[in-house]
Amino acid sequence: MFYPTDTNSHGLSHDPFKAIVAPRPIGWIGTKGRDGSLNLGPYSFFNAVSDRPKLVMFSSSGRKHSQRNAAETGVFTCNFVSRNLVEQMNLSSAALPYGIDEFELAGLTAKLGELVDAPYVGEAFAVLECKVTELIEPKSLSGKPSESVMVLGEVVGIHIDEQIIREGRLDMSIARPVARMGYMDYSEGSDVFELLRPQVRNDLIAAGKG
Repeated sequence: MFYPTDTNSHGLSHDPFKAIVAPRPIGWIGTKGRDGSLNLGPYSFFNAVSDRPKLVMFSSSGRKHSQRNAAETGVFTCNFVSRNLVEQMNLSSAALPYGIDEFELAGLTAKLGELVDAPYVGEAFAVLECKVTELIEPKSLSGKPSESVMVLGEVVGIHIDEQIIREGRLDMSIARPVARMGYMDYSEGSDVFELLRPQVRNDLIAAGKG
């Protein structure tokens, strides 16, 4: 099948776009409001975008609480979502009035960052402390702004629970990361296999140029 996205006439019972762009890591974003209130929310439009410097982004559909707090304070945290915390992550996704503490609602320990004035999940296996570098409103081909706001931040500090470290590497079979699929589906990324990049032979490169 094929369909143009301007009409979105896919004929299916649900839009398949986000199911195709999957699995997507979950950015479990911790922020603090100017009024001192704590906020925690999961975002499936999230990823690392650079290693040097270390940059991550999350995208908020509309100006939600996480985006507001990050924009006003300039800092946020990204908390690793593991299988044992998935219920708490889901609880923190509830649409609540501004100022309600999702850490408390989900029964999580809110700890203050070492380098940023933003809370993080004390039970998380890993946490990224971030300082905002840019806020971007993506545009369509026509130049019209989208409904989303991208928040980009540089990672200035990293917490890792040593129980997920084996032989100098993070062991995903222990950490059991959770990712967002399409619709209301999630997946667990503990079934790991290694795949090394191929070594390209110089003689084959030369033959290809000829």
